[in-house]
Amino acid sequence: MNRRNILLGSVAALGVGGWYLSGTRGASTVAFPDAPLPGAANAQTTDATEGAADTSGIVDMVEGNPDSPVEIIEYASFTCPHCAAFHAGPYKQLKADYIDTGKIRFVYREVYFDRFGLWASLVARCGGQEKFFGMTDLIYAGQAQWTRAGDPAAIVEELRKIGRLAGLDNETLEACLQNGERAESLVAWYQANAEADNIDSTPSFVINGKKYSNMRYEDMKEIIEDALAG
Repeated sequence: MNRRNILLGSVAALGVGGWYLSGTRGASTVAFPDAPLPGAANAQTTDATEGAADTSGIVDMVEGNPDSPVEIIEYASFTCPHCAAFHAGPYKQLKADYIDTGKIRFVYREVYFDRFGLWASLVARCGGQEKFFGMTDLIYAGQAQWTRAGDPAAIVEELRKIGRLAGLDNETLEACLQNGERAESLVAWYQANAEADNIDSTPSFVINGKKYSNMRYEDMKEIIEDALAG
C-alpha cells in the first residue's frame, strides 16, 4: 500500500460488494472530490512526514464484552455506501444478538478513502468513546446528505450539525476539526492497521484474526457461532 497517496487525490474505486483501495492514483476513480480540511487539519502525508506521526494517543473504539473470546474488527469508511448499508441493517442485528448480550468484543476501525471520511472521523471521535458509536450511527444515517452537501465548507458544516446533534458544542467541534496533529496520527494509525490486516476493501471484518470481506448477516452469524462453540 502506497502510504503517501492515501489521501492525495482519492484512492477509492467502486467494486462489487464494497469500495476497493488502490495505491495507484491513475487506477482510481474519484469517489468524492479532494479538498483541504479547514484550518490546520489538512492531513496530507508526504516524504517529510511519512512515518513521523505519533499514534500512541489513538485508541480503538470498542463495544461489547472486552473479555469475550470472540473479537470482530470492522474496517469501514464513513464515505462508503456499503458501510452505511451494513450499519443500517446487519450491524443492528449484530448489536442486538452479540454485542449488547456480551457475547463478543466489537472493534470499529476507520478507513480513509478521502479527506471527507477523515473529517467525519475527527467529528465522530470528538466526544470520545462514550459518544463514538452514537455519532457513527448519525454519520452513516446522514451519509447521502452530508457527502453531497456541496463544496467542502458545506460538507464540514453538515458534519458540525451532526456533532451538535450529538451534544457537542461549537468550541469543542472546532478544536477537533482544527487538530492537524491528530489528523496526521489518525492517518498513520489507519495505514498501520490496514497494512497489518491486509485490508483492501470496505467493509472488511477480522474475526478472531481471520479476514473476511463484506457478507450477509446470516453468514457472519454462522462464523460467530462456530467461534463461540470452539
